[in-house]
Amino acid sequence: MLKACYSPRYYAQTHTNSMEKLTAVAEVLQQQQLVELIDPGLIDIDILKKLHNPQYVDAFFAGDSSFATVQGFKPWNPQLRDAILSVQAGQLVGAEIALKEGIAANIAQGFHHASYDSGAAYCTFNGLALIAKQFPDKRIFILDCDQHGGDGTAIFTNRMPNLINFGIFGIRFGCKAGERSLTRYIHPKQGNFDLYREAILEAFQYASRWDADLIVYQAGMDCHQHDKYGSKWFTTALLFERDRIVFEMAKKMKIPLLFVLAGGYQPLEDLVPLHVNTFKAAHQIYFAEV
Repeated sequence: MLKACYSPRYYAQTHTNSMEKLTAVAEVLQQQQLVELIDPGLIDIDILKKLHNPQYVDAFFAGDSSFATVQGFKPWNPQLRDAILSVQAGQLVGAEIALKEGIAANIAQGFHHASYDSGAAYCTFNGLALIAKQFPDKRIFILDCDQHGGDGTAIFTNRMPNLINFGIFGIRFGCKAGERSLTRYIHPKQGNFDLYREAILEAFQYASRWDADLIVYQAGMDCHQHDKYGSKWFTTALLFERDRIVFEMAKKMKIPLLFVLAGGYQPLEDLVPLHVNTFKAAHQIYFAEV
């Protein structure tokens, strides 16, 4: 069975459903017996200080000054703090499981907009770059399929030679291309899934040539046609096909893969099934009986 990092601590009540959805997704996955839940504990903040500005980490941990809410979650509270610390622990435990078993999940976002000095756009600490920081001897390839470009992760690629960010998006969001930041823009109205599929296959070709040790897949759902940020051509069925292709390619190429959630801004009753579909696709490729 697929192992997925999650704890009830992941839940935090905010003015969005960004954190609330994690528990909603986990509950459905458990009901449908699609995952084995692994409690990752809480991350040591000293680990976060190796990745981010220590002053920013301390400010968030203590709830001091505007730095504590710079990512957009207001007001700060201990529940949010513990949720973030647990989610980040899940990134590292999930990566360890994936490297050992070939596939794993963290029922949380990668927080790809967070950069060294601060968080942004509901992203507190960059859990994608965190993996590269904690596994310096591993080549970490990020396949970011959120609708918004991962500008924070792109910046971190300049700091870590073992990190590549390959973003496929419909909204650039300041994400800059670079030597290890590869960007593929697919127009929200004039694009199509054929272009998207080509970008996914290109990403895997690049990961293979680079001898990636681990792919971290951000399965964003804000691409969906009914999302306020979405691409009009990106149906529920095509999102499932996107996920299926990613898992199929990773398994075929024998590259360990950790997948995480990402953006999605629909009501929970519409959003949760989209995220659950990613786990169904993983189960189909990795665990379905032949």
